[in-house]
Amino acid sequence: MLLPVADLIKEVKQHVRCIDAQTAASERKANKGLLVDVREPAEHQTKPAFGAINIPRGLLEMKLMELEKDPTRPIYLHCATSARAALGAEQLKRVGYQNVTVITCNMDEIQRCCEL
Repeated sequence: MLLPVADLIKEVKQHVRCIDAQTAASERKANKGLLVDVREPAEHQTKPAFGAINIPRGLLEMKLMELEKDPTRPIYLHCATSARAALGAEQLKRVGYQNVTVITCNMDEIQRCCEL
């Protein structure tokens, strides 16, 4: 039996840290965390969040390991609905990143808070 994607996302979110954009913006000011947009490049170009680097979900583990060698650095993932970000956070935890957070707000809220 196949697990519906919505159920998978719900299950994954039980095991990853999820916060809103305002909290993420406050934390990032204090801890210099890395903001990663896991959407596809065309989505990122259309509606980017200030300060975010774009690493599509399908390349996340490989590309991030090239860019960030410190497994303790705070990493904040976002996408359009938090689904891809949650799946990405799960995988980053599996490869050894210890401080991964999912931003659960919509893109308008993420953009607004990242500009603060």
